[in-house]
Amino acid sequence: MASMLGAFVNDFFTYETTKSVVVKSWSVGIVNRIIQLLIIIYFVGYVFLYEKAYQQNDTGVESSVMTKVKGFGYQDNQVQDTADYVYPPQGAGVFCIITKVIVTDNQTRGLCEEPSLDCANHTDCEAFYGNNLVNGAVTGRCHKNFNASEGKCEIRGWCPAEKKSFPREPMVDVNNFTIFIKNSIRFPMFDVTRGNFPQHMTSKEIKSCSYHPVRSPLCPIFRVGDILNSTGQDVHTLATMGGEIGINIAWRCDLDWDEEHCRPQYSFTRLDAPFSHNSVSKGYNFRFARYYKKEDGQDYRTLFKAHAIRFDIMVTGNAGKFSTVPTLINTVAALTSIGLGTVLCDIILLNFMKGADQYKAKKFEEVSEAQIEASITQSQGSQLSLKQETKTLCDSGAVSLSNDLLP
Repeated sequence: MASMLGAFVNDFFTYETTKSVVVKSWSVGIVNRIIQLLIIIYFVGYVFLYEKAYQQNDTGVESSVMTKVKGFGYQDNQVQDTADYVYPPQGAGVFCIITKVIVTDNQTRGLCEEPSLDCANHTDCEAFYGNNLVNGAVTGRCHKNFNASEGKCEIRGWCPAEKKSFPREPMVDVNNFTIFIKNSIRFPMFDVTRGNFPQHMTSKEIKSCSYHPVRSPLCPIFRVGDILNSTGQDVHTLATMGGEIGINIAWRCDLDWDEEHCRPQYSFTRLDAPFSHNSVSKGYNFRFARYYKKEDGQDYRTLFKAHAIRFDIMVTGNAGKFSTVPTLINTVAALTSIGLGTVLCDIILLNFMKGADQYKAKKFEEVSEAQIEASITQSQGSQLSLKQETKTLCDSGAVSLSNDLLP
C-alpha cells in the first residue's frame, strides 16, 4: 500500500514539457498541411467572410409597423369595403380580412332553447350545468313539443341562440386585395434608422407598383393572392374556413457598407399549417357584436361569427459593424486551431505509422532527479578541471582562458 501511495505521489508531482521532433515523412507532412489548409479555409471563408465574425452585432431591433388594406369584394351580392371586412381598423401589425360571416339577428337577453343540447327530461339537462361550450347558462329544464320524445335544454342568455351554420359563399375577391406595409426600424447600438421603401420613391411609383421578389423587391404593396400562392394555399378553402398567414420582414444589414444597402427581405408562411388538416379547431374565426336599443329601452344585438384570414407581420433584424475585439478573439481562435493538425498527425504518427515505437522513443523522454544530479556532478567535474587552467585578471575581474585552451 505504501509503495502504491509513493508511486502515486511520485507520478503526481511531475512536469511535462514540449519536445520538438522533426519527422522527415512525406505522408505525415502532406496530411499536416492539408489539415492546416482546411482550417485556414474554414476560418477565412466561413467564419470571417460568411459569418462576418469580425463584426459586432446588434439583434435588438426596434420596429414599428403600419398597414392599410385596399379592395372591394362581394358577399350576398352586397359590396364590401375595408370598413366592412378589416378588423381591427387601426392598421396594426396584426389584422384580419373577414371573408365569411354567419349573422344571428335581433338577440335579446332571456330564456331560449340550446340547439346543441338534446334531452328527454329535466335530469338530462341538469348534467350540463357549468358547460361553457353552449350559448348561455343551462337552467336544467328540458323543452319538448307536444307528444315529442326528445327536446332541447333551456339556457339563459342572448336569444335566439347563435346559428351554427349558414349557406353563404365566402368572399373570394380577397384574392385581388392589396396590403400596404409601412415598416420603420432602428438599431440602437449603431443608432441607424431605416424604412422599408426608399425615401426617393414617389407617391405615383408606390401606387403603381406591386411587390415581386425579383422585379420589384422594395415595393411596399402586396397582392393578397400572391402572398397566398407563395404559401401554397387554396384561396377558396382559406376564405371559407379562415387561416393565419405570417409576413416576415428580415433586416440583415452590413453597416461596413453604405446604409443604403440595408434593405428588407420578405417571406411568407402559413402559421396554422399544423392544424389545417385537423377535424377540430380548423381555420380561424372570432365573434363580435353590434348593440342597439329599442324604443322601450331594451337592449338587443346582432351577433357575427367571422371567418377570416389573419395576417401577422413579424420583423426581425441583425446589423453588424467592424469591431476590434471580436476580430482579435476570432483571429486568436483561428491561429490556435491550426495546431489541431499537429494533434491529429501525432495520433497517426504514434499509433498507425510503421516504426511508431521509435517515434514514441524520440518524442517522449523521462528524466529522473538521479539522472539530473549525475549530469550536474559530471558537469561540475569538467568545470573544475577547466578552472585549474584559468587565471583571473585582477584589474577587470574578467576570466580568460589559458593559452593551452585557446585554439
